[in-house]
Amino acid sequence: MKFTMVKTGIALAATAALAAGLGGCASGVGGQPNIKPAYLGVITTGVYDGGNDDLLTAGLGKTGLAAPAPLPVDPLNPSAAELRRIAIYNNYRAILDISPGGGYGTLYGPNVDAKGNITTGEGKIAGTEYIAYADDGSGRQNVTMMVQVPSSFNPASPCIVTGTSSGSRGIFGAIGSSGEWGLKNGCAVAYTDKGTGSGMHDLQNNTVHLQNGLRADAVAAGAASNFTAALSPSERSAFNAATPNRFAVKHAHSQQNSEKDWGRFTLQSVEFAYFILNERYGAPAREGGGRLKTLNPSNTIVIASSVSNGAGAALAAAELDTQGLISGVAVGEPQVQLLPDARLSVRRGSSTLAGTGKSLYDYTTLANLLQPCAALVSPGTNVFNTINPVIAASRCSALKAAGVVNGNTTAEQAGSAMATLVQVGWQPEGNDLQASHYSFATLPVALTYANAYGRASVRDNLCGYSFAATAPAASPTPNLPVPAPAGPLATSFGTGNGVPPTAGVNIVNNTSLGGPMLDAASISAGNVQDYNSAGALCLRALATGNTPDALRVREGIQQVLRTANLQGKPALIVHGRSDTLVPVAFTSRPYFGLNKMVEGSRSKLSYIEVTNAQHFDAFLGFPGYGQRLVPLHRYFIQAMDMMYAHLRTGAPLPGSQVVRTVPRGLSGTAPNPITPANVPPIKVVADAPDRITFAGNVVTVAD
Repeated sequence: MKFTMVKTGIALAATAALAAGLGGCASGVGGQPNIKPAYLGVITTGVYDGGNDDLLTAGLGKTGLAAPAPLPVDPLNPSAAELRRIAIYNNYRAILDISPGGGYGTLYGPNVDAKGNITTGEGKIAGTEYIAYADDGSGRQNVTMMVQVPSSFNPASPCIVTGTSSGSRGIFGAIGSSGEWGLKNGCAVAYTDKGTGSGMHDLQNNTVHLQNGLRADAVAAGAASNFTAALSPSERSAFNAATPNRFAVKHAHSQQNSEKDWGRFTLQSVEFAYFILNERYGAPAREGGGRLKTLNPSNTIVIASSVSNGAGAALAAAELDTQGLISGVAVGEPQVQLLPDARLSVRRGSSTLAGTGKSLYDYTTLANLLQPCAALVSPGTNVFNTINPVIAASRCSALKAAGVVNGNTTAEQAGSAMATLVQVGWQPEGNDLQASHYSFATLPVALTYANAYGRASVRDNLCGYSFAATAPAASPTPNLPVPAPAGPLATSFGTGNGVPPTAGVNIVNNTSLGGPMLDAASISAGNVQDYNSAGALCLRALATGNTPDALRVREGIQQVLRTANLQGKPALIVHGRSDTLVPVAFTSRPYFGLNKMVEGSRSKLSYIEVTNAQHFDAFLGFPGYGQRLVPLHRYFIQAMDMMYAHLRTGAPLPGSQVVRTVPRGLSGTAPNPITPANVPPIKVVADAPDRITFAGNVVTVAD
């Protein structure tokens, strides 16, 4: 592997034969010069041979990705190459189910080739990787961009796939979704961390992440820092004195509400990819040297893709695309929020919801309030339930006192909480997932976006929360904030997901009786544990109240609402009906309907809803998940295949439909191995009982 640093461009030879194969302006006659976009900084180049290291698996291969995590030789001083390998390992596994029998190595995985054939190889992919910051000139954005060009890229049949990170992940966040698909199909992959990424500022020690994941002193790093909190030295000193050992995290504390720009950052990643490809394969310019923009939208297929937040960014990019950079869209489980339109309604069976869904912050803060209590409805059937029933009962009591739920007994209050979730739009198929989602996802998302939408400073300690490492429960000072252990912090670029709790940094309740404490263990008024009901009610009030903080949060939400106008681009959305983090009723269903309303006969969007599928395929290895649910990734791959065939050959896209899958069930105590019978394919023409239709401003989803 070799790294080079280039400041103004990348001098890469393109043979005359390759250029000639492009036709048209490949002769060097006409065409615009290939100029590096002004927003891009220094470009770092890495060449990977596909043996000891590669683009997709960092040299681990299919076997290594399923093995225990790679570790640095020196845990306190990992190299950039080691951090890259750890990041690829963790980000790949964060998206996919690697558990035995779940589909890894048979339905998907590095050894499954682009045509779906199971091979005996390790699936390593040789090629070149280019990384740079995109910035507005302030040095405060530093959005990480990366372009991977596999050795199999064919400039005579060029394609680009976007890989905007899911969740709040770093630059490798889409490596296991659109990244893998693109590399296997010989496409360049245009990644971006969309301004969330791996930025963790240790305020006590004033250290930050660099672009390559290494930790450095914030002052020494300067503009090379991935993220440094906007605090003066005196402000940081005062903050540390009042609340020692705390962290600022980029997605929560950049004060830029980066989500409003996710579409723009995704388009910039495509422009970065075009720049790189034309430096490699563009025809030579006749005057002044350099290259021409030989590869351009007229001869290159570009699929905007990714999953979750990355999928929402792909849709936003397609809506913003005025240059025709994007040819088509294929996404999974998009986190997308829509401009209100009361004319739309969505019907499934006897249930009808009016309007264009709910904002992420609205439904997540509601879930954060209700899920612990709702988990008590049927604790015996909850999937991977780690909620303490005594603490959850106290949450029910707090919600009753606040007028949020009804009932005189804990059971009645729990039933009220669950009924509310279903009434407002969660699908009943996700009821048994509510408990595990609270344990692993809901509060981190609610808290991160409260700060992001409100453009809050870390100094604000919004709703009394902060981020810090905490002492183990068995220590002399259990659950109290402590200095972050050096090892987890040193490797946090590779292990972190951008949203605490992550890489040893947890969520702290600053208002706990007796002093700041790990939120889940904190003590509320009345000397009870109730999962910090006051904090949850405060976060909810930022969605519903009229305080200055609430108004700022709602202003931030307004900045991220999408139009659903894809400008006639062909598009496929796949989403799991049981999604409990990003419910279909708030996102994909109304997006489909609003798109039909806005575009009318120009609309080329199809919506595929998959039964027995949910948001976190990686959770399928948890107890209770595997036998009940199937991997949505299977349908993401098929959607990508169908979109590529449509753009390349004109093959028809499928109509909107419900795909009815078959749960694996159990053999003894283990889920049965998945087979193709469990995950039937998307049909080009769906059977009538499975169709999703739109007419008269009403979306009708097959029950």
